[in-house]
Amino acid sequence: MTTHYLFFKRIFDVILSGALLLLLSPLIFIIASIILALEGLPIIYWSDRIGIGSEIFRMPKFRTMKIGTPTVPTDLLMTPEAYITQNGRFLRKTSLDELPQLWNILIGQMSFVGPRPALFNQVQLIDIRKEKGVDKLRPGLTGLAQVNGRDELTDFAKVQYDEVYLKNISFYLDLKIIALTFKQVFFSKNISH
Repeated sequence: MTTHYLFFKRIFDVILSGALLLLLSPLIFIIASIILALEGLPIIYWSDRIGIGSEIFRMPKFRTMKIGTPTVPTDLLMTPEAYITQNGRFLRKTSLDELPQLWNILIGQMSFVGPRPALFNQVQLIDIRKEKGVDKLRPGLTGLAQVNGRDELTDFAKVQYDEVYLKNISFYLDLKIIALTFKQVFFSKNISH
């Protein structure tokens, strides 16, 4: 992991996230308006996530779950479909619910590519990442684990992919992961709920 590339990666994140926030602001406004009309407030769901150096930060998503849903990964809910809002399924399938995280990227809490930030209560995942040194990476909007299984992966498998990314981080790998992410979103692959 070279310091030069990490500096370039941060510049890339700032420029691209700033440009996308401006470009996509009409879409962001439309999505927010639809959620407000169909589901009411809050429009944004904030969750405590683990960032670089195991620091907790607040990560926003457009709300796709009903108020009162337990704070656990969706795949751990007994009947996830019962908690998803009427427009939530579409937002999750298209990953449009993730758009507010462009702000986290702009201010440096996240990157476009990195390990997906763990929920504050995913203790096993957090501990394994610390053990493997993955906690030194800025968490990402997408990552190697996301394009290799996403919801279907165990915590151990996720960290194996995170570790491969840590050891091979490069501009080429980042571009490859971004391209694979677009492909997966387009075909709605590896998204359980």
